[in-house]
Amino acid sequence: MVIDYNNMPEESFPQFKGGEKETMAKMFLDEAGNRIMHGRLVPGASIGYHVHDNNCEIVFVLSGSGKALYDDGEERITAGVCHYCPKGHGHSLINDGDEDLIFWAAIPMQ
Repeated sequence: MVIDYNNMPEESFPQFKGGEKETMAKMFLDEAGNRIMHGRLVPGASIGYHVHDNNCEIVFVLSGSGKALYDDGEERITAGVCHYCPKGHGHSLINDGDEDLIFWAAIPMQ
């Protein structure tokens, strides 16, 4: 199956999961609830801290930089880095850089 993000509209999710500003995303969701997202955070934007009780999330950074709050810690994220949040853990993404933070995220249902 091909998912053509080039022809998919980008949507705005203001204060996504309680974060700052807005998350811009092109999102694919299948009938089982699996989600694949091409996301963009402008400088100063964030995805609020949330726990993955029933699934996990894999985030691959394409460009930009920022940080991931993960459980009680903090991790730097830059282009080429993959951040993984396993089931039962919590995280947040924050663009503290001066350019857009662009990433792919996959949230498989388990």
